Amino acid sequence: MLLYGIVTKLMIVVGSVRPGRVGLPIAEWVRGEAEKTGKFEIDFVDLAELALPFMDEPTLPRFQQYTLDHTKAWSERVAAAEAFVFVTPEYNYSYSPALKNAIDFLNVEWWRKPLGFVSYGGVSSGTRGVAALMPVTGALGLVRVGANVELTFGGLQVVDGVFEPKERESSILVRELDEIDTLAQVLTPLRANTNQG
Repeated sequence: MLLYGIVTKLMIVVGSVRPGRVGLPIAEWVRGEAEKTGKFEIDFVDLAELALPFMDEPTLPRFQQYTLDHTKAWSERVAAAEAFVFVTPEYNYSYSPALKNAIDFLNVEWWRKPLGFVSYGGVSSGTRGVAALMPVTGALGLVRVGANVELTFGGLQVVDGVFEPKERESSILVRELDEIDTLAQVLTPLRANTNQG
């Protein structure tokens, strides 16, 4: 049931741009589960399709004095979102550079919005990549939810291009999406009534 009868604008971000990445079918699973709830209006962002260049704005993002069309378009999409799920791999004990670059293009657009992670990797399940992102997302005011899906060797669960979740992973995702929606419906009106400084 919707907390206030309002549909949450959820952005799902595919954090890897590598050809053949398993993050895309995992993110498609997340999108399908989010759609089933009826709680979300979804903006599905594949960073490979978004194709942002390495950050190329002359002014600090904090001032929102964007000069380039790709930045302005990205800003509009992120500003419109009320919550996020980052589907992210772990690269060498850290985050995907494409995801970090997409985050760094902007600043206030992320402020006080809930964020969930679906991470994947080897034995660490991508958790070290998430840990490396925590100071970044915290500095931008993103509010991390408590339940996060962590996939150990998640690529082994992709069959014919489709991710096949285990029961426990599906259960955690349900909790994660519920918490994202609840936080979004609390934080969205607060943002509207609060000076972001």
